[in-house]
Amino acid sequence: MYYHKHLPETGFVRLPVILRVFPVGKSTWWAGVKEGRYPQPVKLGPRITAWRVEDIRALIEEKNHG
Repeated sequence: MYYHKHLPETGFVRLPVILRVFPVGKSTWWAGVKEGRYPQPVKLGPRITAWRVEDIRALIEEKNHG
């Protein structure tokens, strides 16, 4: 699938990468996180927020097959 080119197998990804593979706007993404529709982020540092790749892959699969 297309998103495999942009996502590593494991690890963490930041929001710009997610928005390339999951077509929503930034504010829509954050609203979805707040509402529990999208995965919760992990704070990697004081100014670094990222998401587990596994969570993003699962979200994409759910949307493609749900």
